[in-house]
Amino acid sequence: MHVEKTATWGGECMTNTVELEIAIIRAGLRKKQVAEALGITKEGLRLKMNNKTEFTASEIATLYKLLNLNFESQQKIFFTQSVE
Repeated sequence: MHVEKTATWGGECMTNTVELEIAIIRAGLRKKQVAEALGITKEGLRLKMNNKTEFTASEIATLYKLLNLNFESQQKIFFTQSVE
């Protein structure tokens, strides 16, 4: 059984926190560096990663490039809705 760590709120997609953290580690970055690249504080990044606030489309595009994500990874992190 595979369980996605993705929360949904009102049927909307939320961030898969575990997959995003893995992508940051694979890219060899620290969360502070990611926050700086997004132009937000480390606390702002924490809120987004924990689904308290949403990533904007431009932030997702920046992360796509910064973390060298392929399309499948991007979808898994930012657009997964189901729990299997």
